[in-house]
Amino acid sequence: MIDVIFEKTGMPEDVLQVKESPAPEPKSHEVQIEVKARNINPSDLLFIQGKYGIQPSLPSSAGFEAAGIISKGDVDGLLPVGTRVMFTAQGTNMGTWREYITLPAKQVIPMPEGMSFEVACQAFVNPVTAVAMVNKSELKAGEWLLLTAGASAFGKFAIQVAKSKGIKVACTVRHDEQKSYLANIGADLVVNTEKEDLKKVITEVVGEGVSVVFDAVGGELAAKALTCLKQLGKMYSFGVLSGQPIPLNTGLMIFKEITIEGFWLSSILKRISNEERAELYKETQAYLMHEDSTAEVAEKFPLTEVKAAIEAYNKPGRNGKILLVS
Repeated sequence: MIDVIFEKTGMPEDVLQVKESPAPEPKSHEVQIEVKARNINPSDLLFIQGKYGIQPSLPSSAGFEAAGIISKGDVDGLLPVGTRVMFTAQGTNMGTWREYITLPAKQVIPMPEGMSFEVACQAFVNPVTAVAMVNKSELKAGEWLLLTAGASAFGKFAIQVAKSKGIKVACTVRHDEQKSYLANIGADLVVNTEKEDLKKVITEVVGEGVSVVFDAVGGELAAKALTCLKQLGKMYSFGVLSGQPIPLNTGLMIFKEITIEGFWLSSILKRISNEERAELYKETQAYLMHEDSTAEVAEKFPLTEVKAAIEAYNKPGRNGKILLVS
């Protein structure tokens, strides 16, 4: 089978290799899955660089999220061969950027009827994180949420989840063409931080400030977003797309009584009960199957062209995910 691996950490375009490997065989509690579509996420690229919360055991496979068809194994008759499934390989020794993968049956989720592989391979990391974060924020209808990197896959899901609950959403972008796009899917305010003063615009439109910030960027943009919080506001930090830590204004945090809290989906899923996890997945799937939901694809590449896919992923102003398909 085709397998994308790396033998040392570094920039993906430099260290990824496409190799032929034997297909893994499932153990008694596992299923073998023929992988059909894989989603490229920021976490995948950070993992390859050795900058993620989970460190690779070299040589390592790549990729966390995917969808496919069960090709071997039938654990307790619940997941027969031919079942269409979506899954994450995070926390395992295998990546999804390969033709076949084996996973514990409890880690595999049957796809809803009518869902495509292209949507299903995006149905875990960003949508589940968006639903979990909006729920955790406890924002009420009419309150304001500010998203950094609003045009990211997470940002677009979070906009739609928040709007379904009546929450007002402000977003940051870096390209003017993204402003109308996000407004069309429900954003109430979109600020191009390359041209506009974020704090000034938020003050003019929102007044006292937003209740919550979801920050995917870190660095100077996160520091600017902090100034947009109202008294007792909270920032959830869940990404570092800038590669830079947040320069904190201690006085701002003290006198506005602002809090910053980290959010890592993998850790949260381990802590919550099976019932809570199932409810979270159920809510996310219902949202994804709604007619107003969008999970866009910009381009698709075969596994053998993984470096071209990485190049497409890195293009500025891109709308939609880059997929690796079989």
